[in-house]
Amino acid sequence: MVAKAAQADLSEHKYTNRLIHEKSPYLLQHAHNPVDWYPWGKEAFDKAKKENKPIFLSVGYSTCHWCHVMEHESFENPEIAKLMNDNFVNIKVDREERPDIDQVYMTFVQATTGSGGWPMTVFLTPDLKPFFGGTYFPPADKWGQPGLTRVLNKVAEAWKSDRERIVASSDKIISQLQSAIAISGGAEKVSDSVAPKAYEQFASQFDAKFGGFGGAPKFPRPVTLNFLFDFYGSNPESKDGKHALEMSIFTLRKMAEGGIHDHIGGGFHRYSTDKFWHVPHFEKMLYDQAQLAMAYLNAFQITRDPLFEKTARDILDYVRRDMADKDGGFYSAEDADSLLAAGKPEHAEGAFYVWSKDEIDRVLGAERARLFDYLYGVEQKGNAAEDPQGEFKNKNILIQRHDFADTAKKFGLSKEKTKQLLDESRKLLSGSRAKRPRPARDDKIVTAWNGLMISAFARAYQVLDDPAYLEAANKSADFIQQKLYSAKTNTLLRSYRQGASEVNGFASDYALLIQGLLDLYEASFDVSKIEMAMKLQQRQDELFRDVKQGGYFSTSGADANVLLRMKEADDTAEPSPNSISALNLLRVGYRLDQNDTRQRAEETLKAFAKQLEAAPSSMPQMLVALSWSRSKPKQVVIAGKADDASTQAMLREVHRHFVPHEVLILADGGTGQQFFAERVEFIKNVTQTDGKPTAYVCENFVCQLPTTDVRKLGELLVHPSAAVKAPATTSR
Repeated sequence: MVAKAAQADLSEHKYTNRLIHEKSPYLLQHAHNPVDWYPWGKEAFDKAKKENKPIFLSVGYSTCHWCHVMEHESFENPEIAKLMNDNFVNIKVDREERPDIDQVYMTFVQATTGSGGWPMTVFLTPDLKPFFGGTYFPPADKWGQPGLTRVLNKVAEAWKSDRERIVASSDKIISQLQSAIAISGGAEKVSDSVAPKAYEQFASQFDAKFGGFGGAPKFPRPVTLNFLFDFYGSNPESKDGKHALEMSIFTLRKMAEGGIHDHIGGGFHRYSTDKFWHVPHFEKMLYDQAQLAMAYLNAFQITRDPLFEKTARDILDYVRRDMADKDGGFYSAEDADSLLAAGKPEHAEGAFYVWSKDEIDRVLGAERARLFDYLYGVEQKGNAAEDPQGEFKNKNILIQRHDFADTAKKFGLSKEKTKQLLDESRKLLSGSRAKRPRPARDDKIVTAWNGLMISAFARAYQVLDDPAYLEAANKSADFIQQKLYSAKTNTLLRSYRQGASEVNGFASDYALLIQGLLDLYEASFDVSKIEMAMKLQQRQDELFRDVKQGGYFSTSGADANVLLRMKEADDTAEPSPNSISALNLLRVGYRLDQNDTRQRAEETLKAFAKQLEAAPSSMPQMLVALSWSRSKPKQVVIAGKADDASTQAMLREVHRHFVPHEVLILADGGTGQQFFAERVEFIKNVTQTDGKPTAYVCENFVCQLPTTDVRKLGELLVHPSAAVKAPATTSR
């Protein structure tokens, strides 16, 4: 169902509630429901306590398809709204603004129902303790699921007749959840077997025919690919290492060819409903674009296959064009649903993206369309083989059915002519599609997700040598520092839309921005980025670090209305802040030779040792950090001016290779080198040889013989053991 933002101009609003004063696009979508919605806050809590009413908590996000469905079916229904208003205090929460609230109640829903998802529906006592919950409820009994009307009546009746039991039950539930999360998952050592065990788990789930892991629905989950690339990079000659790479490359290729990839406008949809990567849920999330861009850049570094470069650029250029604020921040998401035609109320999921064959013929002309239809599987009756609800009848979701060489051969064309015609066809279709009503865009700028995007653009500049990508990374970093960072308190805010939010940043905001700044240093060699990262790491430690048991809490614990202080461990659609923090600490520790920083990383790894042992595939990004800690990360130091052509040639050589455990330092003879020399004795002695830019490839700052030869540098990066070590010049 379409977001309210897309319907806003179609009719005058009969109802308006308190959400009209909010900034979140998700909350604003519900501002004209007949439900008397409150935002999360004191006014709602006080009302619940004063009137002794239970709270109806609804949590979702602006591009969530089933959130729109539940809104349209239930929250726009005046009769259901009256039931809610008469018996409950109704609170609406955007999970992207308040992941802390979402995490607490999702933990409850998953513990009591065995599953979770959005929209999330939870009933709370006036003191915010949950006692019943679920996800999507239809308005009436359907699909063997109780309808919302029946649930509302039952809960209201129970609250009136059996309130004391419900309150006692909620107290017990919270106590049990607190006990469960308080159990230490730590150990003195993480076993060497966890990475091979995770590899075996992923290998057993791998779909060798269509790529990906497991059956439908299929999610990209880039953290899995990060682990597999690292596993390959750490064991490149082993059978398992080679297979890890093959699984990653095949999956990325199938995704790039699939309908989950927007072949006309670029970027990737959230996930595929089928095993073929063909029929997606059409929302586009910023965190997916960032992580997938990095996965495709890794694939290109390793294989030099032009498909992976093209796909990475395709993602990044989509983000720059459609998801970038003029001041540099990146927006959160685009919706799955959109209007079928401007000025009319009918809407559907994927309406902006799908095509009839007649439309394609009309835009491209019959001759050009034949070539396009063959490559992208366009059929007169539509090509969505799995369409249980008949949403895509006579519609085509573009999926690459043949490769370019096969297409060129079939039509008797050269590869160059085939590429030219297909590029022209995509451009024509893009122009035609631009005339359709666009999906609603969530233009909220989230600190954590911008951190991921900074990393992606910084890496893209390194691997693809395109200055536009470095500019995009710098602009986003500047936006966050200017709009969402307080130098006075050294703290971050969570998000920005029409001004900064009042919600303080969470551990994920700090961790992912720190990662982005570390990546941005290695692209720009601006030491202010490392200085900023170190300040933020200090603040993250103060706010979130568990000094006793290691690791980082998701929240600071300052908000008494958030009942549980939890640690995120699983790497899911986004990497957990603990995984990223462990890696950040290792990268800083090995760059600046800081034992205490490396020790905090080890403490973080040990804090999750039991989960790593029991379910290593649930924490693939943490396994990347573990791999860093068990290896001998390289310090690659280039002595030379950043704008020197020979220095640039050396940097290009460094970026040409996939080296999984590496920190890069530029010793420029100026302030940059001084920054490092004040912290690492060795850097004082790094100089050019015979006035030429010189590369030092080191482990623990014990280096191979320096070289001015680019080819030799490549050999040192790939086969350092074959080189002769220079005399130790470090104080270690």
